[in-house]
Amino acid sequence: MKKLLSIIAVFAIFLTTGLQAFADDAQEALKFFNSYVTAANSYNPVITTMYSPNAKIIRQVVKPDGGLVNVDTNTATYIKQMKIGQAGAKMRGYKNTYSNISVASLGNGAYKVSSLRQPKGETYKLKTYMIVKKINGKWQITEELMQTKEQIFLKYANKK
Repeated sequence: MKKLLSIIAVFAIFLTTGLQAFADDAQEALKFFNSYVTAANSYNPVITTMYSPNAKIIRQVVKPDGGLVNVDTNTATYIKQMKIGQAGAKMRGYKNTYSNISVASLGNGAYKVSSLRQPKGETYKLKTYMIVKKINGKWQITEELMQTKEQIFLKYANKK
């Protein structure tokens, strides 16, 4: 009986410790996401360092008929485009607000932060997610999907 109680106690401690570690990392992932939003909305150049060099970047174009087209790019190209777009966006005071934010563990230290993004001046909300993970002790975006209604991105879509 003592052996059984000891095993249960050890298991309970392990479970509690494991859940606490998950909760702490999930909170850190959320904190990282919030710092991303702050950096993006203030046009802080630090945003370019928040991406893993080999992150998967997906812009999902919402077509007028409701259809979806994925446009994939690499991190270097995306950051180059981001820097170009930031100048005009900053002059217009463009910002995004995020709602329905959730964090889910994907295992292996990765977390998926999902939300709805509302561009300034718009009434609609678009789906977005980023997968974040600590790489060499630093949180980084390893994958990002952001929906957009900007049809210009279709010219970059993979032609099959």
